Amino acid sequence: MAGAGAFDEIRGKPKDPAGRPEFARLSEWIESTPSAELDRRQKAAEAAFRQLGITFAVYGEEESAERIIPFDIVPRVFTAREWSNLSEGLVQRVEAINAFLADIYGARRILADKVIPEELILANPQFRPMLAGAKPPHGVFAHICGIDLVRTGPDEFWVLEDNARTPSGVSYMLENREAMLRLCPELFEQFNVRPIDSYPDALLETLQSVSPR
Repeated sequence: MAGAGAFDEIRGKPKDPAGRPEFARLSEWIESTPSAELDRRQKAAEAAFRQLGITFAVYGEEESAERIIPFDIVPRVFTAREWSNLSEGLVQRVEAINAFLADIYGARRILADKVIPEELILANPQFRPMLAGAKPPHGVFAHICGIDLVRTGPDEFWVLEDNARTPSGVSYMLENREAMLRLCPELFEQFNVRPIDSYPDALLETLQSVSPR
């Protein structure tokens, strides 16, 4: 249940009995499916992930055991309009990240104009001085970015972090979808869910587009 002031993705405003109309069918599915059945499907997905070795390690916890990918049997849903707006914003953000990296390893105007304190960049352990003046193919520094989002309102999202080094979350997304198709096929019959199985081809096309050849 959403806390005071929190945004409930299905109900909307806290304690709103009507809920968000676009999620009425999802709400009905949750309420009509016994809790024991939802729990069984959740555990079945987690068992499959563990058996297949779909796990991840937490940075900074060298001795900790690997964890299975986070999974929730109740799906997070975006309408076509929401995803269209999000996509435009995320593309713009990745373009800004690349422009920032090009400047930091190039003219460094953002530092000269004191938009960002110089020590935050040059003293950062992730900064690579040997890349100064580097010009990657087509000017692309970050080819793939995994951007973590949190929803704070019906049309408001905040970025938690930008993963631009080795974003591995896409593989988890693909396995998550496979699990949902197997465990909750009725949802895909009720909703027009956008497919994601073209991602590997899109990834290949992206990498080929920045090839120096």
